[in-house]
Amino acid sequence: MNYLRRRLSDSSFVANLPNGYMMDLQSGPRPTPPSSTSNPASPATERRTPPSLPPQVPASGSALGSSPAPTPGAAVAEAAAAAPAKPVIRKPKILLVIDDLHTDWYCFRGKKLNGEYDIRVEQAEFSEINLASYMNTGCMIDMQAIRGGTKVVRSFKPDFVLIRQHAYSMTPGEDFRSLVIGLQYGGVASINSLLSIYNFCSKPWVFSHMIKLYHSLGPEKFPLNEQTFYPNHTQMVTTPTFPVVVKMGHAHAGIGKIKVENELDFQDITSVVALARTYATSEPYVLSKYDIRIQKIGNNYKAYMRTSISGNWKANTGSAMLEQIAMTDRYRLWVDSCAEMFGGLDICAVKAVHGKDGNDYIIEVMDSSMPLIGEHVEEDRQLITDLVINKMCRVLLGINTPQPMCVRSAGGHRSGSDSPSQSAQGSPQRARSANTSPSQAFQPGPIPPPAATGTGSQKQPPQLNKSQSLTNTFTETLKGNATDDEAKAETIRSLRQSFASLFSD
Repeated sequence: MNYLRRRLSDSSFVANLPNGYMMDLQSGPRPTPPSSTSNPASPATERRTPPSLPPQVPASGSALGSSPAPTPGAAVAEAAAAAPAKPVIRKPKILLVIDDLHTDWYCFRGKKLNGEYDIRVEQAEFSEINLASYMNTGCMIDMQAIRGGTKVVRSFKPDFVLIRQHAYSMTPGEDFRSLVIGLQYGGVASINSLLSIYNFCSKPWVFSHMIKLYHSLGPEKFPLNEQTFYPNHTQMVTTPTFPVVVKMGHAHAGIGKIKVENELDFQDITSVVALARTYATSEPYVLSKYDIRIQKIGNNYKAYMRTSISGNWKANTGSAMLEQIAMTDRYRLWVDSCAEMFGGLDICAVKAVHGKDGNDYIIEVMDSSMPLIGEHVEEDRQLITDLVINKMCRVLLGINTPQPMCVRSAGGHRSGSDSPSQSAQGSPQRARSANTSPSQAFQPGPIPPPAATGTGSQKQPPQLNKSQSLTNTFTETLKGNATDDEAKAETIRSLRQSFASLFSD
């Protein structure tokens, strides 16, 4: 081809051609001259070109054919669209659960935050962890624990913490307030809030906030038991009205709580307080008929009644009968008011005593370290799990997931959006109005005598001992009218009272 070009460009060669030769060539079709800068690739070159690379694009005005070749940017975009998308691997969020090892928080297994982030649970007791907190990088946990006879050493940075243990007790080796400070220093979110956890490290401090509720709501709506605070033993000179209960320092599960019958015993306790070098409180001893506990987990409410069987003056010591009772507006006011302490309590419970005088006495409020009781422990643990996941989504992802109202009445029914009073009305055996006291609702009624068979005088039933009366009452309950739920409930309560009296003698 180059040879022909050189020959045709030679003027002597063209002059020797026959006449009209060049005109004949010019009359034929005139092909478009190829561009000097770009030539189409040969078939061999196209076969050697990888399929993922687009062919070279000729310059403007030199493309062969009617359709232009695709540009490199469009070809790359088409290849990227055709390729499968790579899955996005997200780092799991670490949840630190501070609880005893006997509780398995399996409820978090398989849970995700907003369907995207896995939850990695690290469970340990306060005594098994240590930490270091930094202003810019947050909190780093060092955990040393024994799992299955093997020592486990692990370090991690928690994103959230659920505290289910007491952070402080005057018992030796149980002061973990420094760890709470470290978590707050590292900016770790928690349930309950670290501010409330630290405030609950002093029971008189918590009681002082309950005194504010007592003055704002009044003794009728918030019947707080009277209490006296002594910063040290030197102030324990005022003679209280006996019997009283003296509580030394900050402890749990009945530790440091003494019942004092007279002034001589009170002076002896004063010397013990001096030796302990701590503060103390005294409050009138209430001869209780039963204890009341109202708990709140998120928007879920439950109320329980506990009657001592062993006869111990400490209701949480020894054997006792536990029964779930209906929530009332009065009970809900108690727990809702206490739940506003220290910026809000996600989990809390109010303890009260119903005295034999027919009055209620609020004695204590508990935070997220409260023990779970009753036959709905697994349900309560699931409620705490949902509460933690919702708050993790809100704090870590900025997603608000409203928690549905869930109230279980004493009859075992769950309502999706009913108030506690409405739930109570749905259970006739435990339903009562807001102004009905627990003594009126749970006062056992007399066992009805058998009906007379004739029109004559009614035969008096023989005198029975406690065991025989208990058996006959149970038999009459089975034979009674199945539709009379209220009568059956009263009879069952009478049975419980009779059963409790068997152990009181």
